[in-house]
Amino acid sequence: MKKKEVEYIAQPKPPHFVGDGFRVHNYIPGVSRLSMERMNPFIMMDYNSKYYFPATNTPRGIGVHPHRGFETVTIAYKGRVAHHDSSGGGGVIGEGDIQWMTAASGVLHKEYHEKEWSKQGGDFQMVQLWVNLPKKDKMSAPKYQAIKKEEIERYQLPNDAGTIEVIAGEYEAVQGPASTFTPINMFNAKLKKDGKASFDFPEHYNTALLVLEGNIKINQTHEIPTDHLALMANKGETFDVEATEDALVLVISGEPIEEPIAAHGPFVMNSREELVQAFEDFKNGKFGELKD
Repeated sequence: MKKKEVEYIAQPKPPHFVGDGFRVHNYIPGVSRLSMERMNPFIMMDYNSKYYFPATNTPRGIGVHPHRGFETVTIAYKGRVAHHDSSGGGGVIGEGDIQWMTAASGVLHKEYHEKEWSKQGGDFQMVQLWVNLPKKDKMSAPKYQAIKKEEIERYQLPNDAGTIEVIAGEYEAVQGPASTFTPINMFNAKLKKDGKASFDFPEHYNTALLVLEGNIKINQTHEIPTDHLALMANKGETFDVEATEDALVLVISGEPIEEPIAAHGPFVMNSREELVQAFEDFKNGKFGELKD
């Protein structure tokens, strides 16, 4: 099989705060090479690189806000987040857990540092992805998947090289617990120094790797340091990753949704008319109720 090569290496943009609880680097669509169209079905990626939040009795976070037309996926690496939405979903995302929320036809949502964790403070590290929905599913009923770390299957790499945690999709016959609307692979690759892993995705899938800890080499040629993202070309299927020091890497690859994207703020639809309708529905209370 032909090798899939590195197309572009993105360094983190200056961070900004979302609310007062999430200090993020925006990769998608914040980096010019990483537009929604280029990365579809991954239409947003905010990365809260490791950051220390001091103790407080008032949890930091984001107040009530709407979503329609896509899914939000929050992966907790350090820290704890509590959340609620107007469809009745809610809970606490602890270290190693994933919150996979299908906003679809519309929800109100709020997320904030978990109360007891806030009182202690500590290192906080998270990734939030927005995953697009095809037109036929954008107005489906909201749903929620609370994926605990204990539910995530792991593939043990040969020679004690590390593990691949499969959140969605499949790696070496290990299936991820997340249910998706279109084909998506989402893995946490935890590699020991000099550990190696190989990946194989269809040529046309949009694929990227975010290095959360350590350093890696892809195909023995491109070195990707901590907090950098590697965009893979849409040619070839296989590539190799080697950790030059202990590393944690988020690997995402998905089949593009070949439909128009009309996005504004918290709404991602297929046309301007659908966006206008989303704002009207939000204004008229059709997303339900949620207290701040």
